[in-house]
Amino acid sequence: MSFETLLSPVRIGKLEIRNRFVVPPMGTNFGNPDGSVSRQLIDYYAARAKGGFGLIIVEVAAIDPLGRAIPNQLGIWSDDFIPGLKKLVDEVHKLGAKVAIQLHHAGRQTARGVIDGQPVAPSAVPCPVMKDMPRELRTEEVYGLIQKFRDAAVRARRAGFDAVEIHGAHGYLISQFMSTHSNKRIDKFGGNFLSRMKFPSGIVKGVRQDLGPDFPILFRISADEKVHGGRTIYETKATARLLEEYGVDAMHVSICTYGSMHWMFVPPAVPQGFNTDAAAEVKRSVTIPVIAVGRIHDPFLAEDILLSGKADMISMGRASLSDPEIPNKVAENRINEISPCIACLQGCVGNLFNPDILKVSCLVNPLTGREGVISTEKTGNPKKVVVVGSGPGGLKAAYVAAQKGHDVICYEKSSVLGGQFRIAGIPSTKHDILTAIKYYITMGRKYGVTYKLGVEVTTKLIEIEKPDVVILATGGVPLIPKIKGIDNPKFLKAIDIIDGKSEVGEKVLVIGGGMVGSETAEFIAERGSTVTILEMLPTIAKDVPDGPRIYLLARLGEYGVKSITNAKVTEFHDNGVTYLIHDKEEMLTGFDSIVLAMGSSAYNPLEKELKNKVDEVYVIGDAMKARKAISATEEALKVAASL
Repeated sequence: MSFETLLSPVRIGKLEIRNRFVVPPMGTNFGNPDGSVSRQLIDYYAARAKGGFGLIIVEVAAIDPLGRAIPNQLGIWSDDFIPGLKKLVDEVHKLGAKVAIQLHHAGRQTARGVIDGQPVAPSAVPCPVMKDMPRELRTEEVYGLIQKFRDAAVRARRAGFDAVEIHGAHGYLISQFMSTHSNKRIDKFGGNFLSRMKFPSGIVKGVRQDLGPDFPILFRISADEKVHGGRTIYETKATARLLEEYGVDAMHVSICTYGSMHWMFVPPAVPQGFNTDAAAEVKRSVTIPVIAVGRIHDPFLAEDILLSGKADMISMGRASLSDPEIPNKVAENRINEISPCIACLQGCVGNLFNPDILKVSCLVNPLTGREGVISTEKTGNPKKVVVVGSGPGGLKAAYVAAQKGHDVICYEKSSVLGGQFRIAGIPSTKHDILTAIKYYITMGRKYGVTYKLGVEVTTKLIEIEKPDVVILATGGVPLIPKIKGIDNPKFLKAIDIIDGKSEVGEKVLVIGGGMVGSETAEFIAERGSTVTILEMLPTIAKDVPDGPRIYLLARLGEYGVKSITNAKVTEFHDNGVTYLIHDKEEMLTGFDSIVLAMGSSAYNPLEKELKNKVDEVYVIGDAMKARKAISATEEALKVAASL
């Protein structure tokens, strides 16, 4: 299949862009704490320009210090930011991409700890997520903010940007003014549709006046806010028509607000391209180009969206994190070499909202955010490398080490590659995980990795191989705590059920309600069994990111899975358990099958034995400590790139 449309040039106003691929303005938090451009941010965007993206929209740039949403958000409220922004623009331009910047104000969707003050909003209605009570903006302050957007746009042009995007989506300030969900005013800026549109219209008209008729203005909008009383697609279509009249040159159609954030970062349970029909609806209402976004990871899907007339350009957000070279690989017919987004949310959303990290990365491609500090260029000192284990860490380490020119053998004790990561991809909504395994194997074979299956590595085998380096990626094993009666041979392990090695009866008790236990319960219930989860924490699926958790809990409810929380098992019986709940002892019996899903522990039998036999021994992933898969791939990259 050719990708002629996806690779063809397109115009936004008079701006010609080399193809239809767009990097949307995702908050990376790569800026400096003072809002200036960092080297990390430049390296990040340069990698995507080098990878062939036609248009790069630089992430949220605050037009006012009180408008920041994240700690290291870019600033554009002062001329002091122009030199740094110009460096970024110049680097992107050298690599052939056009670059816009998104002008942003968070409004009520921020926190006092970020802005060191009280948030402001159209009305004193708090965000359901951030919860801080905002101060209602006075009418003269609203006019002042319109001027700040105008001033920011002028700075963007002075910095060399090819376009600006006005952020009117995702429940931020402009969106708050447009939406009846958050705008309760009855002055010039609220009370009816045209009054709610006065704030965005003032911004667009002002920017157009300041920058002239030929400077492109994009507008990002949530087609459906997915909150009670919020804007739906029907009003969005009318809004888009008005925005075109006011001077907008392209519509970037997204979805949701903070109050419906599970629609912003959707998991694999939500189909690819889920928001495309909304883009198509907007496109039918305007004559300007429309950019579609929303879990569009596959170039085949992207080409079809364009060919069917649903949109004119395609934003690949998380996909551009997992592979900054998608456009080049499509152009060079290297589709199998595209590093896939598996919508796991561990590196992009999980890292961004982790207070100990606060910067995005990617499980499949942990080079994201480290483009300028980690190199995979060929080494001048090739070594023999043995990788033990073929989970995500082992496969990643093997292919990166081979890419650097080392002689790599990857051993796997089972008959198929992938380790427990492969098993994690078996449930019905987790198939995307298998695309990552497929990608790692494809790249490993390209660079010459030798895979040996059905071989359990021993010290004697290592002595025969005589490697310079051993990377132990042996993963973890199911945790079996010391509880009376737990060693019953009838009891099953969650991993064996999903892998098809064990079968359950009609009535099943799953012990452990974390991600593994909850997904196993769903897997069993989907096949007709009645399932109960017993979990010692107050809630089940506590270790699942908020967005995917909403969808997982909904599916568990659909299948009738019951859960008992705050329950600590004290004894196992042949067909049930005794447990404590709120210091009261209870018994649960009558089950045909009991499934253990109580966590994992590190499995690392070789490290001590090899320390004095091999010059370099490294332990990565769950073999070191049972954690999320992103830890394994990050450690794999770090070790393999250092060889």
